[in-house]
Amino acid sequence: MESVENKVRATIAKYKMFDFDDRIAVAVSGGKDSVSLLHILAKIERNYPKASLLAVSVDEGIAGYRDEALKIAGENCKKLGVEHHVISFKELYGFTLDEIVYKLRRSGESELTPCAYCGVLRRKALNLIARKVDAGKLATAHTLDDEAQTVLLNMLHGDVLRITREKPVTDETHPKLIRRVKPFCEIPEKETALFAYARKVKFQAIPCPYAPEALRNDVRLFLNRMEEKHAGIKYTVFKAAEKIRLAVEKTAGSEILRECSQCGEPTAQSICKACEMLQRIKA
Repeated sequence: MESVENKVRATIAKYKMFDFDDRIAVAVSGGKDSVSLLHILAKIERNYPKASLLAVSVDEGIAGYRDEALKIAGENCKKLGVEHHVISFKELYGFTLDEIVYKLRRSGESELTPCAYCGVLRRKALNLIARKVDAGKLATAHTLDDEAQTVLLNMLHGDVLRITREKPVTDETHPKLIRRVKPFCEIPEKETALFAYARKVKFQAIPCPYAPEALRNDVRLFLNRMEEKHAGIKYTVFKAAEKIRLAVEKTAGSEILRECSQCGEPTAQSICKACEMLQRIKA
């Protein structure tokens, strides 16, 4: 599986993702992609003594799913000698994701799926834990599949401007916002899965119980069918987004971030999306 490792090294170099003395937090969920990324970055980091690597995980509070994933994440970290930190929705927001979904369904709220809430709250949680452990970069295991799906999702949601923010290495936009890097952004999900199986890396195989409800799941199935008929279509979507990004950045300019009036975290609005969602839940 040297090819996957070499591709990661090439991607890191291509997008200048890291500096020799970076403190890197790897977002580890316990799934095949994030655990594979942790193993690869741990190997690379050994050649850079001034750099440091640690793992961060988010406990969303999904019964029968997340507990196993966190256990697997912890076992991999221990095996690699990587420091592991966990933050939970319950600790941060006062609710587990299961409790949020229960409240939404009891109130008849159907505008947003559980994944929509989880995505926003998880993103904020990862930034908070990465900042807490004093990381300079947050590495996520988004594969080529994930990137292509996100491009189409942004278009389907009518949020083309978001394409300018979803990139292999995010810009420095606010002191409280940890820069994110995606070393797997040009690597197909099948290859990261093959790496995990070939290296006998332990990972959680069962999918999140809420995943089938998300629009992303439909987009994933569509792209997989297209890839079978037209090999390379996912990479074509990824490269098209890069061209769109350059054009949009020239016309739209950079987004100005302020601090949320409720929690003080970076946001483009007066109240961040996470706080807005939590207000809806508590109402």
